[in-house]
Amino acid sequence: MDKRSLLFIICVTTAFMGIKSWYADKHEQELKAWKETHERSSSPPPEASMEAPSNDEIPAEETPASEQHFFLETPYQQIVFSSKGGAITEINLPFKGPNYPKSVVLPIEIDRKLKEEHPNKDQFPLVDAKKADGSMVQPSVGGYYPLLRRSIGSPSCLAIVSAYPEFAALTFRVTDFTERSITFEARQPYRTIKKTFSLPKEPDRFPYCLDVEITIEGSRKDLWLSSGTPEVEWLAGSSGAALKYRIVRGASASVERISLPKTVFTNSTLRPDWTCNSNGFFGIILDPLQGEGPGFSFHRISGEEALSRLLLFNEARQRYSAEDLPGYETRIPFSPNQKTMRLRLFAGPFADSVLTTIDANSLEDHAKPTNYLSCQTFHGWFSFVSEPFARFLFFIMKLLHKVFGSWALSIIFATVVLRVLLYPLNRWSLRSMKAMQEVAPIIKEIQERHKKDPTKAQMEIMALYREKKVNPFSGCLPLLIQMPFLIGMFDLLKSTFELRGASFIPGWIDDLSAPDVLFEWPFHIPFIGDEFHLLPIFLGATMWFQQYFSSTLPKNSAEWTDQQRQQRAMGNVMTVVMTVMFYHFPSGLNIYWISSMLLGIGQQLWTNRKKM
Repeated sequence: MDKRSLLFIICVTTAFMGIKSWYADKHEQELKAWKETHERSSSPPPEASMEAPSNDEIPAEETPASEQHFFLETPYQQIVFSSKGGAITEINLPFKGPNYPKSVVLPIEIDRKLKEEHPNKDQFPLVDAKKADGSMVQPSVGGYYPLLRRSIGSPSCLAIVSAYPEFAALTFRVTDFTERSITFEARQPYRTIKKTFSLPKEPDRFPYCLDVEITIEGSRKDLWLSSGTPEVEWLAGSSGAALKYRIVRGASASVERISLPKTVFTNSTLRPDWTCNSNGFFGIILDPLQGEGPGFSFHRISGEEALSRLLLFNEARQRYSAEDLPGYETRIPFSPNQKTMRLRLFAGPFADSVLTTIDANSLEDHAKPTNYLSCQTFHGWFSFVSEPFARFLFFIMKLLHKVFGSWALSIIFATVVLRVLLYPLNRWSLRSMKAMQEVAPIIKEIQERHKKDPTKAQMEIMALYREKKVNPFSGCLPLLIQMPFLIGMFDLLKSTFELRGASFIPGWIDDLSAPDVLFEWPFHIPFIGDEFHLLPIFLGATMWFQQYFSSTLPKNSAEWTDQQRQQRAMGNVMTVVMTVMFYHFPSGLNIYWISSMLLGIGQQLWTNRKKM
């Protein structure tokens, strides 16, 4: 190739690269200009197709310099909205008191400690928020229960979520704002979203409720509505989370509970009447009234992504770890055929009085049985057995509470009621135990006489039992009778909102659903933790005295047989085991079991003094 040909090729190549670079810069400038003006114009970029873009091609509106927050309040809730997503970032429930007499929420140990030790994390609301009259609500310390997890990364309540990331940064503007409602609107190419949140006209008839209407003009494909992630409640050593949904098939309805998913649980065919995301004592119910699509899903949110307020006590005390505190989020889809979804949001305590009120008024106003009361969940390994006993106990306790006005006294007197109801069985058992004590010397004589022939000794002892009408297993009967009620009370204390925060002796027993705290220390001791619980020690002592008074063994320990010595040793071991087991159990359960044993001792003493 000669020099002229080589020079020609170099010139042509250089010119081509220059033209290409100029065209690329021009295209980039045009595309940038379009992005800057797309809010004011719906025309496509210079070289874009005139067809509507797919969801993953739709850009979100630009995020403003700062996120804005807005504030609505009822006698039951403090609600904070964000311009980011046009969703709810905080739902704070006021504690019952002079300022909020209609509230049913009481503070518990963690609320008091947060206010004292971490006041900067116990502010309500967390940020300045604008009211309808233009004034700002400033954060104040304490006084509320945060229903939603208030940490970065926690999905907002009633946010629109999608597989496409642009929805996470979608910014809404407020188009209407009054003391009872707020309306948000966001525009995208080929889609407009409008959200209206309204407080109920009669809050006392629908406490802790919010009416929601969401209209989407344009594509609604693969769009879902999120419940957000409730704060965790720690119940007797584990999270109280529970997920449910109500389904209506023809004329019948049923409420189903699903196992907590490790990642995601999805049903793409059923159209639930409502979905419930509960932490045990509080929860969020999404109740679609119109415009929802078929299907629903429950998502596990890791404790590292959505931080719980319990982790504030993890540094020195080592009570909780993030991996043990996951959250859960409910999602319901938008219908592709209806542009408007209407729903009711319940976000509050699962108290009997609250849920019953809403159920009654919903049936009256809309002729729709909501059955929110079924969102209450009994927790425990044996809840399928103990639930009837728990409901029976709570029925008695509610009647007694009307008389005494104290849930602790209701537990004590419910034990008295049970003792009265079970008196015939207990009386028969005590008579058999006394008869066993009377034949004990004869049994010892038979065993001594037939040391070399245990089989013959056993036959004579069985004949003696039949003759004297003695049941050797009668001593186990009182415990067997009490066990279903004991487990029922345990499940009741972990599942009944009315007992959460209920105080008995202020400064010591402040919450019947949690262990009593006599005093604490600033470090962690394995198993014991950082608190001293006195009631389990009382329980162990009471159990030992009960064993002493109900014993059928001879007074002189030198007369005990090997079997009797083993029986006493087993009783002592059982006392220690029960004390250890009950150390971290709710104080209400300790009160119940101590009361039951004291009544048993009294009945035993009464029986021993009477001729039977």
